[in-house]
Amino acid sequence: MNIKSLLLGSAAALIAVSGARAADAVTVAEPEPAEYVKICDVYGSGYFYIPGTETCLRIGGYVRYDIGVGDVGSFDGAKSFDHEDGDSQDTFYKNARFTLKTWTGQETELGTLKTYTETRFNFGNRNNYGQFTTSDGVVNLQGNPAFNKGVSLNFAWIQLGGLRVGKDESAFNTFIGYAGNVIQDTLVPYGDFDTNVVQYYFDAGNGFSAVLSLEEGSGVVGTIDSYVPHVVGGLKWTQGWGAVSGVIAYDSNYEEVAGKVRLDVNATDAISLFIMAGYGTDDNLSDPTWAIPAGGRGFYKQWSGNWAVWGGGTYKFNEKTSFNIQASTDEGKNVGVAANIAYDIVPGFTVTAEVDYLHLGDDTVSNWTNADKKNSVGGLLRFQRSF
Repeated sequence: MNIKSLLLGSAAALIAVSGARAADAVTVAEPEPAEYVKICDVYGSGYFYIPGTETCLRIGGYVRYDIGVGDVGSFDGAKSFDHEDGDSQDTFYKNARFTLKTWTGQETELGTLKTYTETRFNFGNRNNYGQFTTSDGVVNLQGNPAFNKGVSLNFAWIQLGGLRVGKDESAFNTFIGYAGNVIQDTLVPYGDFDTNVVQYYFDAGNGFSAVLSLEEGSGVVGTIDSYVPHVVGGLKWTQGWGAVSGVIAYDSNYEEVAGKVRLDVNATDAISLFIMAGYGTDDNLSDPTWAIPAGGRGFYKQWSGNWAVWGGGTYKFNEKTSFNIQASTDEGKNVGVAANIAYDIVPGFTVTAEVDYLHLGDDTVSNWTNADKKNSVGGLLRFQRSF
């Protein structure tokens, strides 16, 4: 009897131990959630840390569709379509674009290390179709910026502290600001844009800032043809009421100087205004036959004659709707007026309807303007989804 009790007790103990071990085997701690994206808010919204690094990355861009009609925006000839586009068509102007942008930021012992890139993919009416023949042989339309509807690298620069190098737009335009919030802001042109740069920005921290930019230029009349770069310098004072700024540029190709001054005023919470004036020498830019130099225009002084003026503003009806206008003229009696209504249907999706007018002045070569007759009127409708 004692043996039987001992055996039964041993069996019960073994069962208890086995049950305990079985219970221990199925008890598994839940894994902690993995953090795939770590937000970086040091440089603004939209940045995140690249995994395994201290570099913050932001990805953005937009998808755009433009429709143009009339003489300005649907013009015949190799004219400019705002400072971003060009086309030649006898009917509707059409252009679809996808733009991809990237920003990076990282803190280093020498200051903030930043990069910015912007790549544009375009499809227009012609989309680089066809060729034309000149006395020099066959020239592909794809080589002409006015017909270039392919892929373009518009920005690709590196900045460490205040030093920036790479592909940018000229500080003659970016530092002082574009000529208003209209689509066709270059009816009277205010300077060329694309260039490689070596720049230094200085921010005093009390509203004063400055820039010094060594630039290569671009295009037939703009690219430097020696080791001497174009030089741009600028000063700006920014306060809550607005800003006062000025830039001066030296065109090393033709040894000419051009400058612009600008006043921005935030009149109310709903109204912002600006006026900008430019003056440039043209002693070496006087060939009226549009040879090189081109009819009084260089890389910086793109307007006709010595002086030009641009002015306009924005009125915000509400959070979704704004009215934008710009008027411009120069010594060559060119006159441009552009006005639009921009409406945010939903956040990130904007529709803009614009009307443009251009009076062609004393210019003997209309290729520098956006029209090929004395008075031109056109309209543009833009759909843009930004992200």
